[in-house]
Amino acid sequence: MTDAQEKAKPVRRWRRRVVLGAAAALLLTSAPWLWTQIAARGHVHDEADAPAADVVIVLGGEVAADKRTPAPRLAGRLDTAAALVDSGRARVILVSGDGGGESGDEPAVMTAYLTGLGIVPRRIVADPHGLDTYDTCVRARDVYGITRALVVTQAYHLSRAVTLCRQVGIDTDGVNARCGGCAAGLLASKAVRDYFASGKAAWDAVRGRPPAITSPPNPQVRDALQTG
Repeated sequence: MTDAQEKAKPVRRWRRRVVLGAAAALLLTSAPWLWTQIAARGHVHDEADAPAADVVIVLGGEVAADKRTPAPRLAGRLDTAAALVDSGRARVILVSGDGGGESGDEPAVMTAYLTGLGIVPRRIVADPHGLDTYDTCVRARDVYGITRALVVTQAYHLSRAVTLCRQVGIDTDGVNARCGGCAAGLLASKAVRDYFASGKAAWDAVRGRPPAITSPPNPQVRDALQTG
């Protein structure tokens, strides 16, 4: 072996360590996202193929600048939920979001929009303390007594939502929400955001974090189902 080859050995070893370290870091970073994808497999559906459940949960989102109407992506979620009720695949809609959000009162806007679509008010229950996806799932279980549900949100967010709700004990199937006008760049940026949000989701699930706001049991969903 030549002197040059001897000198190259430490460089090659250093490069291997860098590559292995980078691969390990990538695997560690990706593990929570992989968990959400694997756990949700078989439980994510398009609107036309959605199974039936008594309750459909609509995750909150941005309200339009007028603070009275939902922004386009939130409107897409509500349109999808309304279609599920109209087709008989769900009976009650739980709208869950931030009642004091920066853009406006999400559940109030969602309720008004659904009513405008023809959903009768008795079929709509509003949770103003669904401050994030995990909180929505835990509160759906603990406050509203939900054990089986569909959850509606856009595709980039759906696996995480399904996984979190299933993790806390709700038999959940996800339905891809309509996303008219969603540009490729927007979808890509949201997918990246959700990739990193999966880390927090996994940590919340592992430690069983309580929701930011706890509430006593609320019979509104049960009562809405009993009224038919």
